[in-house]
Amino acid sequence: MNVLIAEFIGTAVLILLGGGVVANVVLKDTKGNNSGWMVISTAWALAVFAGVTIAGPYSGAHLNPAVTLANLILNKMTLSLGLQYITMQILGAMFGSFVVWLMYKDHFTQTEDAGAKEAVFCTRPAIFNPKINIISEIVGTFVLIFCILHFTEPTIQQGQTLGLGTIGAIPVSFIVWVIGLSLGGTTGYAINPARDLGPRITHALLPIKNKKTFNLAYAWVPIVGPLIGSTLATLIYLCIN
Repeated sequence: MNVLIAEFIGTAVLILLGGGVVANVVLKDTKGNNSGWMVISTAWALAVFAGVTIAGPYSGAHLNPAVTLANLILNKMTLSLGLQYITMQILGAMFGSFVVWLMYKDHFTQTEDAGAKEAVFCTRPAIFNPKINIISEIVGTFVLIFCILHFTEPTIQQGQTLGLGTIGAIPVSFIVWVIGLSLGGTTGYAINPARDLGPRITHALLPIKNKKTFNLAYAWVPIVGPLIGSTLATLIYLCIN
């Protein structure tokens, strides 16, 4: 295990479980069919927990180019390493989404709704309006990164444990959960360029019948929006700390 393998595996598990819950909810004849947004939002949060738990001890568990960008702005890593992180995140997301498709292949075959099949892989706005859609992604990612930047380590004084602090995978999971429940209704809260782009590429490559196109008119939004949100969150963090 090294930092790059950790990013690949962590992101793959994130997408396997996150894409998996969408498949379970929206594809035809699954056990969890039509179980709703609460199930999707909760499982995505727990998917983050699983991915961060795996990758955290090795790479810091970025699993998201927006997180890597924040670390680059803070000079916590080199540009070369940051680009390697992002590459492995995208590849991990592609692999994770491929495994979801393989596991749910029979249900993809049974499902006629092209939008439902696409939703397993990537996001699409409830109302297509790029100017508003990108604001949604900026705001959601801003909340994610700004909260992460304020995580604290465990503190011990005079032999007394004052608290665990906001460490580990649990806090990130709660943040992703509330973002999904509160801010996810407009675009599906990608808040992670790799989470959207990697599976979107996989969707385009796989032999899925009656599927939607790559959707270039929207595909840039879940890439650009989170990067802007991350940049704003990090710069404001630097200004006030």
